[in-house]
Amino acid sequence: MIIRELKPEDNKDLAIVIRRTLEEFKVDKPGTVYFDESTDHLSDIFTVNNSAYFVVELNGEVMGGAGFYPTEGLPDDTVELVKMYLSSGIRRKGVGQILLEKCMLTARNLGVEKMYIETMKELTFAISMYEKNGFYHLSKPIGSTGHTGCDVWMTKNIT
Repeated sequence: MIIRELKPEDNKDLAIVIRRTLEEFKVDKPGTVYFDESTDHLSDIFTVNNSAYFVVELNGEVMGGAGFYPTEGLPDDTVELVKMYLSSGIRRKGVGQILLEKCMLTARNLGVEKMYIETMKELTFAISMYEKNGFYHLSKPIGSTGHTGCDVWMTKNIT
């Protein structure tokens, strides 16, 4: 398994992983990244300061990824953990934990102090992982993600 930075040629495969995952958990609904046109060209997005996206590759196949981004409306010291999705074949094997740690470490090394997450209650395993890593629940969203389909909001100080 290789974890590496996102390349433009990963866009199509990542979009497939993201949408299949949302379909699998029956959360392929409006207000989620399922319908977000940026899902089809992620490499164009992660070019701004305080952003990064990491791809998981296994035997030459893109199996998922995760990143962080300085979402509009978030405090200057905060980034959002975004588009963390894994193919079913590599879930529950510690890969999500590795990606989360890589995102937090990279963001911290860029001087970021807090990480914010928006997700959905149906993604219980992911929520549990976030909680185990010290993320705590918020009563409402912060920032302007545009993902109105999310109903769980969490944050953590990563310094």
